[in-house]
Order: sequence, then structure tokens, then C-alpha cells
Amino acid sequence: MAYHVADASKLEWEERPPTVEGHPPRLSANVSKVADLTQSFGRVWRYPAGTRGKRHADKAQEEVFVVISGRLTMLLGEPPERVDVGPLSVVSVQPGTPLQVRNEGDEDLVLYIYGAPQQREGADMFDDPGEL
Repeated sequence: MAYHVADASKLEWEERPPTVEGHPPRLSANVSKVADLTQSFGRVWRYPAGTRGKRHADKAQEEVFVVISGRLTMLLGEPPERVDVGPLSVVSVQPGTPLQVRNEGDEDLVLYIYGAPQQREGADMFDDPGEL
């Protein structure tokens, strides 16, 4: 088949443990399997207000962050530079660049994160710098 459809109403959501104690868990849905992605990797994420992901730098994957709803705060580079973007915005991050996804708003953040190539070579992990 030459195409696949990932219907959001049929995605299976997985709870991801919080990266900061006391924060609510994040949720993610693997789009790669549903859409049969073979050259890239994609997930839809739901970040409740006040949650954040792990600060890391992928070794081989270029990552693209597409905001569906809410407001995305990212910490990019070293030292971290804060970038805030709203719905329908896109942030691309090259391999080796430290990044952290945060929802510092009052409403849920929903975003699609897409990476290529699909093969992962791991990531370097960084300490959370706290509030910026």
C-alpha cells in the first residue's frame, strides 16, 4: 500500500513517567506504527500544564516539533536558550543540539514530534536547568 492514515481518535495513548517529581505524567501515541513509517519516527505528545521532558541531545536524529495546540517552551543549545512558540509553529533541531520540551502554560500542550532517520544512535542526557 502506498499510504497510511493515522486517525487521532484511534491512537493508543501510553503514559510516560514524569521527569520532575510531583508533576503529572505525559502521554504519547506512537504514530510510526499506525502510519507504517519506515524512514522516520513520529509520536503525538500531550504535556499537561507545568510538565517537561528530559533535556537531551540526539546523536543522529534531526527532530521536528509541530505544535498542534497550547504553547511550547523549548530550551535549546548549551547554555540553554528559551524559545516559546504557539499553535501551528514548527521548531527543527539538528543532531547534537541539547533540547528540552516544556509546557509552562496553563493548558495542555499537544505536539507532533518527528525524527529522521528512524534508526536511533542514542542521546546524551543533560541536567534540567530549572526555571529560566
